[in-house]
Amino acid sequence: MNQAITTDIPDISEQWYRDAVEVADSTPAPVQWFAVHFTEAVILLLGLLLVAVAVPRLLRADPWGRALALVAPATVVLAYGCSEALKSLVDEDRPCRGAATILAGQCPPVGDWSFPSNHATIAGALATAVLLLSPRWGLLAAPLALLAALSRVFVGVHYPHDVLAGLLLGVAVTLLVTPLAARVLAETLRRRSTTALREPVPTAPGPRH
Repeated sequence: MNQAITTDIPDISEQWYRDAVEVADSTPAPVQWFAVHFTEAVILLLGLLLVAVAVPRLLRADPWGRALALVAPATVVLAYGCSEALKSLVDEDRPCRGAATILAGQCPPVGDWSFPSNHATIAGALATAVLLLSPRWGLLAAPLALLAALSRVFVGVHYPHDVLAGLLLGVAVTLLVTPLAARVLAETLRRRSTTALREPVPTAPGPRH
């Protein structure tokens, strides 16, 4: 039987959470509406940005670029899997169970644990993948990922340390795994390309006399 790791909530994280929720509750209705929708939509936006920078790499003949474009999305999925695995070990309850008001509408059910934040993990992984594929667009993806993480605290469903851990996890997994896996795949693509060039082109048989 797996034994869950019990964790104490850092006092500073709990205090920052309460401060963020109070600020969120006092903001105008349009700001609250934007925050609730942004916290979900930003993940989709980062995903679309990853696709936008990956497709041009796939269309090129450069094996390294193609390998990077193929591996980067897979490492985002890997980062998410690591986040889910940690959640099953660290059964940290959601902070919104003790909050009077949250913008998210309702607190996630029991069993949907809080540490680390899946949203923050995916956001960090997506931003890092974009950065590896296109440093220029990565400058846009990085602040979007940070805002995605902060929004989870603002709407009331995560502690600050949840989103910080999620961001770091997403960045670390993508940054460490992507170059290593891409190097192996790029070498495979190079070998196939070289083999294809060396193979003789079949010629059509000449006319019979």
